[in-house]
Amino acid sequence: PPPLPSPSAMLTSRAPALCTALRRAAPGGLASFHCSARRCRAARVAVVLSGCGVYDGTEIHEASAVLVHLSRGGAEVQMYAPDVPQMHVIDHSKGQPAEAESRNVLVESARIARGKITSLAKLTTADHDAVIFPGGFGAAKNLSTFAVDGKDCKVNREVERVLKDFHKAGKPIGLCCISPVLAAKVLSGAEVTVGHEEEEGGKWPYAGTAGAIKELGAKHCVKEVTISFPAHVDTKNKVVTTPAFMCETALHHIFDGIGAMVKNVLKLTGK
Repeated sequence: PPPLPSPSAMLTSRAPALCTALRRAAPGGLASFHCSARRCRAARVAVVLSGCGVYDGTEIHEASAVLVHLSRGGAEVQMYAPDVPQMHVIDHSKGQPAEAESRNVLVESARIARGKITSLAKLTTADHDAVIFPGGFGAAKNLSTFAVDGKDCKVNREVERVLKDFHKAGKPIGLCCISPVLAAKVLSGAEVTVGHEEEEGGKWPYAGTAGAIKELGAKHCVKEVTISFPAHVDTKNKVVTTPAFMCETALHHIFDGIGAMVKNVLKLTGK
């Protein structure tokens, strides 16, 4: 029998047919395949921390949940925090201020970030497709003065800049727990949720926050913390919020609710 042609010869002989098939599959030429690859790249998400610990910084379980769900969603993550002193330091074993101590928000946030953290002053919309703010009292003490001043609070200058820049660029913003007050203060007319508007026997111990949000000019939307109704999506402003630890409930409900928030943020990036 005649010898079989070599693999290279077979490929050469079939080259015209292969080119025809490629042209049919990609009318725009081979470049269209590269464009598709670019559209499928991972979303780049900035996560803004406010310290380390629920009473004077970022709520650690919320930060971890955000990072796990972003990882599961295939996102590229960079963490940031303002390089400023904490409002105060809380002894978490006693729930009382440690009068003799002072700490830096960026340095404390580095504990959660495993050292991989950048000053918030360097965060730009050009480098990211979305930004997420976990909760914890740090959002109301270090990223703003909400814990002290309520509706008359001031927001950290860099936090305000980041929120306004992402909003102007049409890029999604995710917030959970108490951090939605930041969007309520900075983004006029935003729709957010911190859960319910009544304490309901202690199930929603921070329900009064909803009233302050309304006084700030934002719309508050009642939501559950459970997986059935865990997040509110303000499609106009691309702001996604979820109650998280504003509710006294099982940890897995909070984890799932944060997952819904992250999922919707990633969806809004279009990546």
